[in-house]
Amino acid sequence: MSERNLLEMENNNSLGKVEIAPEVIEVIAGIAASEVEGVMSMRGNFAAGVVERLGKKNHGKGVKVDLSEEGIKVDVFCVMQFGISIPTVAQKVQDNIRQALLNMTALEITEVNIHVVGVQFEAQKNEVEVEQEI
Repeated sequence: MSERNLLEMENNNSLGKVEIAPEVIEVIAGIAASEVEGVMSMRGNFAAGVVERLGKKNHGKGVKVDLSEEGIKVDVFCVMQFGISIPTVAQKVQDNIRQALLNMTALEITEVNIHVVGVQFEAQKNEVEVEQEI
């Protein structure tokens, strides 16, 4: 993201202003995407993977927010489950993110772009779980 500006919310009262950091949008979008059945995981960078292995959950992993004059664009990088309809799940992810951000921040999102970066088989997940138990 080129700029990390705070989003200033418009309000009608005189109590003060409300600002939302782009990281908050990333976290909300990440959680909303992970809730959709068919999304196996979110794709982050190397540093996010290291931090997760140390025990800290990164909910904004795999989400990029672009604040521009045209509006707010959200890019989501995810791994889908094998055997599901990718267009159907991608549409559900877009709807879930848009609804979650609208409910929690009252922000209208210009674009929600879904980037499918992989497909995961269920058998691979079970093998990893067995290895961790040993």
